[in-house]
Amino acid sequence: MRWVTAKRLILFAVLVAVTLAVIRVTAPEQARQAPLRSQFRDVLAPVQTGLTWLGKQGRYLISFPVSMIKATERSRALEQEVTRLEGQAVQMNEYVLENQRLAALLDYKQVMAKNYNFLIASVVGRDPGNWFGTIILNRGSKDGVKENMIALTPKGLVGRIVSVSGSTCEVLLFTDPRSGVGSLIQDIRTPGIVEGTAGSSGMARMINISNDAPVEIGQAVVTSGIGSVFPKGIPVGLISGIRKESSGLFFSADISPFADLNRLEEVFIVTSVNPGAIYPQGGG
Repeated sequence: MRWVTAKRLILFAVLVAVTLAVIRVTAPEQARQAPLRSQFRDVLAPVQTGLTWLGKQGRYLISFPVSMIKATERSRALEQEVTRLEGQAVQMNEYVLENQRLAALLDYKQVMAKNYNFLIASVVGRDPGNWFGTIILNRGSKDGVKENMIALTPKGLVGRIVSVSGSTCEVLLFTDPRSGVGSLIQDIRTPGIVEGTAGSSGMARMINISNDAPVEIGQAVVTSGIGSVFPKGIPVGLISGIRKESSGLFFSADISPFADLNRLEEVFIVTSVNPGAIYPQGGG
C-alpha cells in the first residue's frame, strides 16, 4: 500500500512539473503572436466596417418596399377615414339645419294655433322646367288634405293646393302665371290682385292698383281675403318696383315674395281657419 501511494505521489508531481513547463514554453510564443493578431485585426477593420454597411443597406433595400406598401395602405385607410368623417360631418350639419327649420315651424305653429289649424308637410318634388310653378308635398287625402287649402311658411304665402292624391298633393305657387291672389297694400289698404309672372323668375306682380294710391317701393303686400280662397292678412311680399299700366287708370307693382320659394323644404298646410283669425303684420 505504501508503494502504491508513493507511485501516485510521484506521478502527480511529474504531471505538475510538465504543466508548468508547457506554460513557460507557450507564454512567450503567445506574447510574440499578440502584436500580429492586433495588426491583422487593424487590417480587417475597414473590411468589417464595409461589410456591416453593406448588410445595413441590404436590409434597408429589402425592407423599403415593404414599408412603402404599408405606408400606402395606411395613407389609403386614412383617406377613407377622412372621407367617412367628412360625410358624417355633412350629415350632422344637415340634421342640425333640419332641426332648426322644424323648431322654427313648431314655434310658429304654437304662435298661430289660435288662428289656424296646420299640417307640416315636406316638399318631395317640383318641376325643373317650371321651378316657380308647382311643388309636390308628402301629404294627401289620407291626412285630410283637400283642394284649395293654403300652403305657407312662417315668412309668408306659398300657394294653394290644386290636386290631391292619397299620400301627396300639388301646390300651385302664387308666382305661377295661372295664380291670382286678392291682396292689398298693407300700409295704405289699397287693394289689387297679385299674379305670377311668366319666365319662372320667382317674382310676382300686383295689378289694378288705383292710380291715385300713394304706392311706394318697400311697402308690404298681404292677402285681402276678398274674392279668393286665401285667408286675410297672410304676408305676400314687398313692392320692389312700380309702373303705370298702359290704360293709364292703374298702377302695377313688382312683388318680391316674403317666402323663399326657391328653397322650400317644409311648409304648412292650413287645414282650417279659426274665427277671428288675424295674421301678424309683416313678412316673417
